[in-house]
Amino acid sequence: MHYHRAALLREATDSLKVQGGVYVDATFGGGGHSREILKRMGPSGKLIAFDVDKDACENRIYDKRFCLVNKNFMTIKESLEDLKIAVVDGILADLGVSSHQFDTPLRGFSMRFDAPLDMRMDSTSVITAKQVVNTYAEKSLVSVLRNNGEVRRAKFFAQKIMEAVKNRQMETTGDLKRTIEKHVPHRIANKVLAQVFQALRIEVNGELKSLEKLLTQSLQLLRKGGRLVLISYHSLEDRLVKHFLRDGNFEGIQNKDFYGNRIVPFKKVGRLVTPTLQEIKENPRVRSAKLRVAEKL
Repeated sequence: MHYHRAALLREATDSLKVQGGVYVDATFGGGGHSREILKRMGPSGKLIAFDVDKDACENRIYDKRFCLVNKNFMTIKESLEDLKIAVVDGILADLGVSSHQFDTPLRGFSMRFDAPLDMRMDSTSVITAKQVVNTYAEKSLVSVLRNNGEVRRAKFFAQKIMEAVKNRQMETTGDLKRTIEKHVPHRIANKVLAQVFQALRIEVNGELKSLEKLLTQSLQLLRKGGRLVLISYHSLEDRLVKHFLRDGNFEGIQNKDFYGNRIVPFKKVGRLVTPTLQEIKENPRVRSAKLRVAEKL
């Protein structure tokens, strides 16, 4: 099964400071990061990987130090407890959609194909993008477009989608694409479509809530000095990551002790890392990737 090279592979695994211990790859995908972690890990180390997508399980690594959990990373604490693991030395997450998911037409993630409006990372999940566009009330659809995709004129596009649905139910990504394209200049069509598709995908998969749960539980699971390594691809993800690493919450609220000193959960490690021009040339999909690293205090 084809998966592109893992994003920021060397930078991410270097940042994890892999030694002996227990590590988590929260987004297994094609297994690129996991394989590199295992290369750097001693014989007594343990790597637990998570992926809710059953397709990713076909990339399973057969190594006694490795365990793949076919669940959403939002279950990280409960799943590790089931494995009798209470504390870990490092957690890595490469957020967003895998190249395999984008390149498989029937999954409905890409606007390049006329495919079923699906967009589920977990094929057993009930909600699909088709249900969102065909059954959501206007107010809810506006919220999805505005909050998940930062779509300008979210109310206008929600109304146009609903008008189209009144005439005929939307079945495919092509139906959605044609509805949006009618109402935007050609020069910005791809940008608007990307935002709309992102908004629906995040809604279907509960991505932002899942990320919040991963971050909150990571703070509980990491040992003192343990590393949290996160690769995000759009501003909504990155904002949550940045606020949480800096303040320990998602609102950007600075907590202080009795004396006015800031209470922080992590120490920032290094600067923000982005892909090199060479990596972007080899894999254009990483162009918006941002790597942030923090160490638990």
